[in-house]
Amino acid sequence: MRFTTYLRDGATRLAVVDGQDLIDLNEAQAHVPADLRDALKAGVDLLAAARAAVASGTARLPLASAQLAPLVPEPGKIVCLGLNYFDHAKEGGRDKPDYPWFFLRGASSLIAHGAAGVVPKVSSKFDYEAEMAVVIGQRVPRHTQEADALQYVFGYAPFNDMSVRDYQKRTPQWTIGKNFDATGGFGPVLVSADELPPGAVGLKIQGRLNGQVMQDANTSDMIFNVAETIALLAEVLTLEPGDVVVMGTPAGVGQARTPPVWMKAGDSYEVEIERIGTLVNPIVNEQA
Repeated sequence: MRFTTYLRDGATRLAVVDGQDLIDLNEAQAHVPADLRDALKAGVDLLAAARAAVASGTARLPLASAQLAPLVPEPGKIVCLGLNYFDHAKEGGRDKPDYPWFFLRGASSLIAHGAAGVVPKVSSKFDYEAEMAVVIGQRVPRHTQEADALQYVFGYAPFNDMSVRDYQKRTPQWTIGKNFDATGGFGPVLVSADELPPGAVGLKIQGRLNGQVMQDANTSDMIFNVAETIALLAEVLTLEPGDVVVMGTPAGVGQARTPPVWMKAGDSYEVEIERIGTLVNPIVNEQA
C-alpha cells in the first residue's frame, strides 16, 4: 500500500493513496489516528485499514491537488547516514567507513514534496543529496540482530538531505549543516515494505537537477544496508514507531564536482526511487 500525509484546514492528515487519488484514513476508518506516527504507536494494522478504506466508498481527493506535508510530520528521531555509498565515500576522498557516520536531523528541517528548499541567507553552498528514508513501524528491541531487523520496518520513501556545506564543515560534527530550516525533503508517498524487495535492495535511485541527472545509483550499492543499519542502531538506542532512518546518498553531489554545483533560487531537484516514487522540491532564497 501507498500512504501520504496531507494538510486539511491547517492540520496534517494521514491518507492512503489509490491510483491518482488519496483517501483520508481517519475519515474512512474512525479508529485510525489522523497522524502516521500516532497510528504506528497505537499498533493499528494500517495495511488492513488502508484496504478497507479503498473499498469503503469514502470521498476521494485528487493527489495532484492536495497540499502535502512531510510523511512523518514530527518523527521522534531522524537518524541519517553519511558516506553510505561506495562511490560517494570515494568522491569525498574517504575510504569505506568501518562504522556508519551517523548524524541526526530535527523535525523542523523537514519539508513536503512540492515545498521549497530554502537557500539560507548566510550561505550559497547549498547541495542536494538523493536518499531513501526508512520509516520504523514497530518498536525495535535493543540488540536486535540483523536477521530480524526488517520486520520492524513499515515502509520506504524518497528523501532529499539538502546540505549547507560550509556550515557542515565548520565542525567535525555534521549536524549544524544538516538542520537548516526547510532542507529535508520527505515524500510524496510512503510505500509499505511488503510491496518492495526485503530492505528495498536492488532499486534504482536517481537525483536530477533541473532535469539533468546528477546522481544515478542502486540501493544495492549501500555500504551498510537497512537491516545492518537497524541492528547497529539497536546496539545503542531504541528505535520507536514513526522514527525515520535516512540511508545516505550516492556519488554526484554538488560539492564534489569541478567546479562545484550549488543549488540556487529557480532550480528544482528531483529524487526518484524505483517502485517508490519521485520527490520534487523547487529551490528559493530565504526571505528577509
